[in-house]
Amino acid sequence: MNTASTDIEVRRVYDAGVRDGSATRGRRVFLVDRVWPRGVRKADVPMDGWVRQVAPSAGLRRWFGHDPGRWAGFRDRYRAELDGAPERSAVLVDAARHGPVTLLYSAADTERNNAVVLREWLLERLRA
Repeated sequence: MNTASTDIEVRRVYDAGVRDGSATRGRRVFLVDRVWPRGVRKADVPMDGWVRQVAPSAGLRRWFGHDPGRWAGFRDRYRAELDGAPERSAVLVDAARHGPVTLLYSAADTERNNAVVLREWLLERLRA
């Protein structure tokens, strides 16, 4: 029987309540961007870790450029990167198996960003 949690939330690091921890339900909170969010001090974000190794490669980020027309291609390419190096996401998979997790990101687009894809990918791994 699979006892993995399927409670994986994504939150924008700039949202109200994220910096004081009141808006994150996750027992474990991780920043999943390759680059630290602008205007945010590290001391102001209560989190368990910055897991930048799971972020899309620099080349993929540049190619995507948050262009909604490239969203489908970004999703496919990012998922391929995650599939190609599952050890990079091991800490997130393990955390999600033991309880709720919140993935923090900084992109302005709340529907088309790496954390959304990463959440989908993690949920698939946990259900397998």
